[in-house]
Amino acid sequence: METQPTALKRTLGPLMLWGLGVGYVISGMYFGWNLGLAEGGTLGLGVATLFIIIMYITFTFSYTEMACAIPKAGGAFEYARRGLGKNWGYLAGMAQSIEFIFAPPAIAAAIGAYFNIFFPEISITLIAIVAYFIFTLLNISGVRFAALFELVITVFAVVELLIFAGVSYTVFEVENLTYNALPNGWGGAFAAIPFAIWFFLAIEGVANVAEETKNPQKDIVRGFGSALLTLVVLCILTFTSAVGVDGWESIVYPSPGADASDSPLPLALGKIVGESHILYHLLITVGLFGLVASFHGIILAAGRSTLELGRERYVSPILGKVHPKTQTPVNALIVNMLIGILALLTGKTGEIITIACFGALTLYIVSMIAFFALRKNQPDLERPFKVPVFPLFPAVALVIASIALLAMSVYNLNLMLIYVAILAVGYLAFRWYQ
Repeated sequence: METQPTALKRTLGPLMLWGLGVGYVISGMYFGWNLGLAEGGTLGLGVATLFIIIMYITFTFSYTEMACAIPKAGGAFEYARRGLGKNWGYLAGMAQSIEFIFAPPAIAAAIGAYFNIFFPEISITLIAIVAYFIFTLLNISGVRFAALFELVITVFAVVELLIFAGVSYTVFEVENLTYNALPNGWGGAFAAIPFAIWFFLAIEGVANVAEETKNPQKDIVRGFGSALLTLVVLCILTFTSAVGVDGWESIVYPSPGADASDSPLPLALGKIVGESHILYHLLITVGLFGLVASFHGIILAAGRSTLELGRERYVSPILGKVHPKTQTPVNALIVNMLIGILALLTGKTGEIITIACFGALTLYIVSMIAFFALRKNQPDLERPFKVPVFPLFPAVALVIASIALLAMSVYNLNLMLIYVAILAVGYLAFRWYQ
């Protein structure tokens, strides 16, 4: 295995997997989710988030069964290809790549916005592009070092969120959660779905490093489960504590009539301690760790996703090569970076998040269909972990993801068409290389 040019190195344990799982997602606590408040208000986003939490719990348990049974870097691509055939494999693999490639530019823009607070003379876009180069190089250097770095910054980011919640709860008022709670009616709850998903987007990336896990059949269960529990707790704490300071509008709009902000937590903390207080500057500084954790982690997962598509000739086989020295998917990482920078240059964070969510929901739907197909067609496949409450859990995940995808398509028709166009162009490449 070690001498093959496409082989990955097994170095990761359950603690590293927890760090990756939380790290992939944690930036969603620091920015992006607050844009859903402008659509649905506290109640609309809250209801959407509740259903999305149920979806992620049921999905993650179901996905873990497949990840333990088929520990390959392609994740959903492998499960769909094995359970449903090549065309479904393409759909799952491309949807996964769209999710993982389009999420980082949105995070990079937020990194630029946070840094810009300290260095207003430097362009937000320039900072974001520099971040892309730095963390792509870090991922090229080797998976163990990349995962260790991810673990350290994730711990810092989790602690900072707990500090933020603790400080915010000192001035928390229930009335702030109920004021103008449903500004656009229940239609706003459906419009808020992409931003509810953003709280948890990309946690499934843990499965993409299964091939680099020392004992995937045991460690993935521990890593996935502990990461999801951590994220659900942080989601509830962040949502309620931030809105409870001064209502949802104060963490969306810096001032009346202003554009929506990419930094809701500093807005909330500024209401409590002022912008000159040490805690305010601490939040901005450590808040960068949360953004960097997700940015770096999703770049890592995206590289594995694109690598597997290349290895199976669903895209150019050049992307399926691993560097002989670092044993990392260098070509895939570089191509993903270039596509991400192009998306970043559009300057449309909300739209980029929505396209990433289209990819995620497609991935979840196809994965659950593949789950049922594998259970039916390959009953003898060794499954070290089996989803509890079968078939309810995968069925619930499938139904909620399908409703969410339909609602997003209705409220974001133009972006849905762009997403479908990307899938269509990719399908032409798939047929060419097959």
